[in-house]
Amino acid sequence: MKFQVERDVLAEAVAWAARTLPTRPAQPMLAGLLIEADKNSFTLSAFDYEVSSRVSVDAGISEGGKVLVSGKLFADIARSLPNQPVTGSINGSRLELKCGRSVFALPTLPPDDYPQLPPLPKTSGSVKAKTFSESVAQVAVAAGRDDALPMLTGIRVEIEGNTITLAATDRYRLAVKEFNWNPNDPKISTAALVPARTLAEGAKGFLNSSEVLIALASDNDRLMGFEGEGRRTTTRLLDAEFPKYRSLLPSESSSTADVSTQELLDALKRVELVAERNTPIRLDFKKNELVLRAGTGEEATAEEVIGLTLEGEGLEIAFNAAYLKDGLASVNAPTTRLSFTAASKPAVLSGVNSDGVNDESYRYLIMPVRLAG
Repeated sequence: MKFQVERDVLAEAVAWAARTLPTRPAQPMLAGLLIEADKNSFTLSAFDYEVSSRVSVDAGISEGGKVLVSGKLFADIARSLPNQPVTGSINGSRLELKCGRSVFALPTLPPDDYPQLPPLPKTSGSVKAKTFSESVAQVAVAAGRDDALPMLTGIRVEIEGNTITLAATDRYRLAVKEFNWNPNDPKISTAALVPARTLAEGAKGFLNSSEVLIALASDNDRLMGFEGEGRRTTTRLLDAEFPKYRSLLPSESSSTADVSTQELLDALKRVELVAERNTPIRLDFKKNELVLRAGTGEEATAEEVIGLTLEGEGLEIAFNAAYLKDGLASVNAPTTRLSFTAASKPAVLSGVNSDGVNDESYRYLIMPVRLAG
């Protein structure tokens, strides 16, 4: 094997493929990254029997071949190389990488022992890559991270005709996003629970594509795949029942407050400087202003006032600061609308575009924190 590839191209490809490498592999070879080169392509692959990644990039191939190397080490090296073309070649039982005046020699593993990656299921349809990547990121922030509750560590993907709905919750907040796609079958109706971390990390890699192909296997295979311009990933679906989330979203609200997304985010970051870990931030919604407060008693306190547009009665409510920041950052709109029914009940965040139109294709429900007294 002998190849030459641009350093940035190699580093990005290796990082994307290596993201799925297991921390504690059941077999040593699963910690490896498979490199395949022929006259037509240069491909990097990773697979741990649950998630697979495969990426093909442009490279100059003077000699084909296949080799398996430590994925983490290869990723660390590729990221640290100088900004010059990288040449790789096999020297005995090692892969030798040369970049400028840097030379690395990586031990290799037997590539024939590496498991075969699962084929991509039949394509079910396509969606614009930017829409897909941004939608997944908006929802993934609300997914749980407790493996003891596997149903909360996934993103529910619901497909009805030309609409896809993504939903994730960790019990303290809920994010829901709807967007259109181009299904091969306009009557398609299905749902799947995809590991949130896998979907979120994989979706980032499709931002430079024009579209993403979405592929669903049969219920028996429980596999979902995504592909876009040289990148392909598959994942096993979670075998768990996602909570019935739609009933949590209120059908109406008694009050709404429109506030500058960035202004509220900045104020929140300043005020929370005096708050102890997990201490809620109090928000007092008044006719023309929002007062943010943190800290009590003899400890440090902070207060900041920003403007808003309020419809309905004002109220005082408290939120976990980190959860509120996640929601504001995910709205993707210059103005955020907070909708309330009562101070003791969840609030819903949605975006208001520059034309003043409320876009409820994304909704972020957040539970309030009960204040003493």
